[in-house]
Amino acid sequence: MSRISSRTVVGLTGTPGTGKKSIAPLLASLLGIPSVSIDEEARMTGALSEEGEDLLVDTERLSRVSVEETGRRLVFGHLLAEAVSRKALDAAIVLRCEPKTLKERLRRRGYPEPKVLENVEAELIGYLAAQARQRFGRSRVHEFDTTATTPRDAAKRIFHEVSSETTRKKTIDWTYDYDSAPRLRSLLER
Repeated sequence: MSRISSRTVVGLTGTPGTGKKSIAPLLASLLGIPSVSIDEEARMTGALSEEGEDLLVDTERLSRVSVEETGRRLVFGHLLAEAVSRKALDAAIVLRCEPKTLKERLRRRGYPEPKVLENVEAELIGYLAAQARQRFGRSRVHEFDTTATTPRDAAKRIFHEVSSETTRKKTIDWTYDYDSAPRLRSLLER
């Protein structure tokens, strides 16, 4: 028997560059539910504004957005824990990427160096995974490494895990890979 039901709301989050926009529509299709971008919801409801090159999100206003009232959905974005209530979510998927690879991805996208380092630091310490566990509870959070996989393969792997009654959750901890000062400096230097 599948854990996916007719009232399912699945959340997908991760730092920028982990694959949310690529994986979300593929996973939603496999689950047979529509997907909704939290960023688009924020933009449509006026909770998103621009200040220079930065996008600012009014998280208080965003938390009032009725994302979870729209029925079966895959809701995705890095602000998942701020946009969806604890009770509304059946499963929270956190996409993870090895920090050095993430750094390269973000630089290729043209992110300013301070934003690159901010997101690499967040990924290194597992900030969004910890935020998801705190908001939705450890039992509903699933972490997936997207470092060396295609979006299609990642979506299939995620689908099989969240659809299975027997799930083997793992916590991803990149700090073991950066456990010396020289390695950590090499990651966090410009």
